[in-house]
Amino acid sequence: MTIRVLLADDQELVRAGFRMILETQADIEVVGEAGDGAEAVAATRRLQPDVVLMDIRMPNLDGLQATRQLMTAGSGSRVVILTTFDLDEYVYQALAAGASGFLLKNAPPEQLISAVQVVAAGDALLSPSITRRVIEQFTRLPPPGGSDALVGLTDREREVLKLIARGLSNAEIAAQLFVSDATVKSHVAHLLAKLQLRDRVQAVVLAYESGLVRPGIR
Repeated sequence: MTIRVLLADDQELVRAGFRMILETQADIEVVGEAGDGAEAVAATRRLQPDVVLMDIRMPNLDGLQATRQLMTAGSGSRVVILTTFDLDEYVYQALAAGASGFLLKNAPPEQLISAVQVVAAGDALLSPSITRRVIEQFTRLPPPGGSDALVGLTDREREVLKLIARGLSNAEIAAQLFVSDATVKSHVAHLLAKLQLRDRVQAVVLAYESGLVRPGIR
């Protein structure tokens, strides 16, 4: 199946470079480009790409606002935020708004290709440990009672969510809880469904926002 990609960046040379890299892959097709956030929203709605590579800093409408508009409207496209800085304060907000991860603009070509393929497959782009570093840098401590968002989870699902937020992979969670990888995968699927989350990145965000995990506390 061909992965349909939209490129949203205000620099034409950046878009051209990404297009050249992605179109070396038989399973990836660049279906459109946008020079600002407003164009990105309109093009995404019109073309319905599988993945949108969204620059975070663009004129008229930035990548954060564009991502929020798309997710609020229920877009099925998955957004990958492009940024120059790995601790850009907007990255956390973009993840919370519904982006499936972020990618540094200076990432090597193979990472760009892998990012598109991973996100198109329904997974989070980046490891929870990297996501956690962003969240710990910028999230504020939640008010008391924030854990109400997790009320539907079982004790084991809460435990799995906490380990996801602390950067453990499914295999590492399985080893720590003395269960199989398949069991962990099942727990992850259930908690994502109960919390109506798109992927693990969103699960990490909620774990911090709800107070289940606190920045700097293991």
